[in-house]
Amino acid sequence: MSGGGGCLVSIVIPAFNEEATVGRTVTAVHLARPEPPGDDLETELLVVDDGSQDGTSREAWLAGASVIRLPTNGGKARALEAGFRAASGDLVLCLDADLGDSAGEAWKLVDQVLSGAGDLVVAGLDGRQGAPSGGFGLATALARTGIRDLTGFRAGYPLSGQRALSRRVLRAVLPLSSGWGAEVGMTVDAIWAGLRLVETPTGMNHRYTGRDWHGFAHRGRQCHDVAWALWSRGWPVSPWLRATGWRS
Repeated sequence: MSGGGGCLVSIVIPAFNEEATVGRTVTAVHLARPEPPGDDLETELLVVDDGSQDGTSREAWLAGASVIRLPTNGGKARALEAGFRAASGDLVLCLDADLGDSAGEAWKLVDQVLSGAGDLVVAGLDGRQGAPSGGFGLATALARTGIRDLTGFRAGYPLSGQRALSRRVLRAVLPLSSGWGAEVGMTVDAIWAGLRLVETPTGMNHRYTGRDWHGFAHRGRQCHDVAWALWSRGWPVSPWLRATGWRS
């Protein structure tokens, strides 16, 4: 708990070349903080600049965040872990840097953890389930299938980076799977640890990758990382062995 006896929420925002949006994201989540702040709820805002080559660090600092600057780009999982190591809160809120003004919706996730509704609360973007509009949904379908086979949980938002989690969850899910597989690995590990995962639609939205070369390259890396996160946890072999009645 925080020194004043209230709850300290650490907001961790990994960012890579997000100069145009990170400041608005930080400002929006700060301004939407529930009242009264006082001893009941305190916050720390941590932006992890993952080796950006633009003004991401400057814009985050100007908006009021503490900035952790990594010397080289190591991927989302590494940036998140750097933020987790620096976070001192009782509860951690993970947000993407490009949410902009919609980031204020993230407090809905915090409320659910504080109320005891869930240990790990995952947000849907813009109230919609399914793949982002820019892609074909391959990574989402892969993630959903793997999570279902490994845990029995039917995820609506398996790739969402907007998550509120207790310290208990944090201990259960570290270390994270590499790159874009961080969220999928986090989901599987939390459920395996017997923790309660809750999904909720929100009005948050961010920039979607398009159907150009860069967009397809991004989704290719995402599919690779999701597949590796699932494979390293025994999918698809382990569920198949269980289905055949095999026991170790």
